[in-house]
Amino acid sequence: MTPEELRSFCLSFNAAVEEFPFRPEISVFKVRGKLFALTTLDARPLTVNLKSDPEDAVRLRSEYDGLIVPGYHMNKRHWNTVTVDGELPDHLVRELIEDSYDLVVAGLPRAERLRLDRA
Repeated sequence: MTPEELRSFCLSFNAAVEEFPFRPEISVFKVRGKLFALTTLDARPLTVNLKSDPEDAVRLRSEYDGLIVPGYHMNKRHWNTVTVDGELPDHLVRELIEDSYDLVVAGLPRAERLRLDRA
């Protein structure tokens, strides 16, 4: 997955936006003001921080040792840093991004979730 594909996929979700609250090179993808992905698109190797169910986070780290690690500068229980350098299948990276988005949406107030469903 290229940086452009990663960016496009993150922005393909309902109400997803890209912001730069930290530095101009750090892309923060949000839904309704809540972070679901964070990356530096020009970094080599390309990595992305993604929210994960705590049990899944631990399983993924052991299954993909070195490619999925505890979230850098994030709550290690809920976030993983995923290396997107071609070693992980693109479909898995997409699935992890979608899971992160879904977890964040699930934590939104009901009214916000309903607005997302209608858009």
